[in-house]
Amino acid sequence: MGEAEDPPAVSSGGVDDALAADLATKLTVNGTSYKPLADGEYDAIVLGTGLTECVISGILSVAGLKVLHADRNDYYGGACASLNLEQMYSQMKPAAADGSPAAPPAALNLGRARDYLVDRVPKFILAGGEFVRVLVHTGVAKYLEFKLVDGSFVFASGRPHKVPATPKEAMTSGLMSLFEKNRCRQFFSYVHSYEPTDPSTHGGLDLTKLPMSGLYSHFGLQPDTIAFVGHALALYRDDSYLQRPAVETVTKVQLYATSLARHGRSPYLYPLYGLGELPQAFARLAAVHGGTYMLATPVDEVLTDPSGRAVGIRSGDAAATAKYVVGDPSYFPDKASVVGRTVRRYCLLSGPPPNTRDATSCQIILPASSVSPPRTHDIYVLVLSDAHKVCPSGKYLALVSTTVEGAAPSDDLEAVAAQLQPGVNLLGEVLDSFVVVDDALAPKGDGSADGVFVSRSYDASTHFESTVVDVLDMYKRMFGKELDLSATAAAASGAGGGGGGGGGSGS
Repeated sequence: MGEAEDPPAVSSGGVDDALAADLATKLTVNGTSYKPLADGEYDAIVLGTGLTECVISGILSVAGLKVLHADRNDYYGGACASLNLEQMYSQMKPAAADGSPAAPPAALNLGRARDYLVDRVPKFILAGGEFVRVLVHTGVAKYLEFKLVDGSFVFASGRPHKVPATPKEAMTSGLMSLFEKNRCRQFFSYVHSYEPTDPSTHGGLDLTKLPMSGLYSHFGLQPDTIAFVGHALALYRDDSYLQRPAVETVTKVQLYATSLARHGRSPYLYPLYGLGELPQAFARLAAVHGGTYMLATPVDEVLTDPSGRAVGIRSGDAAATAKYVVGDPSYFPDKASVVGRTVRRYCLLSGPPPNTRDATSCQIILPASSVSPPRTHDIYVLVLSDAHKVCPSGKYLALVSTTVEGAAPSDDLEAVAAQLQPGVNLLGEVLDSFVVVDDALAPKGDGSADGVFVSRSYDASTHFESTVVDVLDMYKRMFGKELDLSATAAAASGAGGGGGGGGGSGS
């Protein structure tokens, strides 16, 4: 990225020797003096320790910028923190009649509360995806241990099926009829041999102009096949991609197949002890590169220059300055707007979901067109167990999530959660569950005018691909260019190798 630009000019005030020691410990912004917050002067200030903010902080740190990373909470993770069982009940269940916090019912025999690490926004990591490259680029991968996710499934004909991603898997899949298997095999053979720069692999088709719907038609694929290719392989969240150039989807399907080939059984990875380890890993990274993490630090004001451009933050009577101010939407309510709602149901299970071959961890995607009545947005199911050290042996954690559709009242959680029922029906016995509905927020501007760069809320998907898109978009908005991860591509190919064993076959 090159050398960091200088942060906004900050005056240290007076010239009298008797005042020098005192003035050296103050910052003056727009004529007002403040105590320095930590070191006082930084290249970038990042607010919130959610996954997006931690990743962008890590990228800035390794690029040589001095970063202050602050959070109003006294714990890491923000909206995607990890909770133990007691915290889940106290935060997500109604209080008792006497006003005391809800607690795990003894009759459920759930085990020790501290043995649970429930990620508020769990997302699997595509082994060959951009997020692995970002982890390697920042050096955070060395602080974490990953384990392979057992299975990747797609819902069709009333039950989960293993997602086929190769010509061989297409011929053995229970998703399709014999004739459709052959058409799908031909489609996969074309996709996997396609090279953008080699016309001999194009089969006379120009995928930069042909929409994806046209490529499906070319191979005669049926709606159910189109659904799992677009949503379980290319990982699109709706069908708008059908009218975009086919080369985009082909590239995504190739990425999924590459990720699957890397470890053989599943394309996804997840950290042992959950995603709560990520913010702490980035905190270590910031310290190595001279940055500072500060928890329990309320942000009372974003300081601006006379033109209205952000130059820092104030916390009480202390302040810090920087050229870039970055954060999650909760820190900038006037700079973000509600663009939708996401509903999540967290479930405690006594065993793995049926039809997943006893997988200790898995993802099930229910394409919007596969459920009744059909929806616009997909439903996602993510399952974890003690194999990833997030709950006691014999217990499973599941998350079912989707984008809220229609005008269900926000104060009636169960009415909203009814939209998740097709996914909940796949889980088997549910010991207890918790429902949360969150507003989906997006920045109103790109940050170029006011110097405040706001992230997006986490969507309903159970994989990191959309989150990485937001991180890379924020980087481009800040610096006017794409983040170059090419130098780490070779290293990334070996990431995630640790802890790959264990669990069911997921087939």
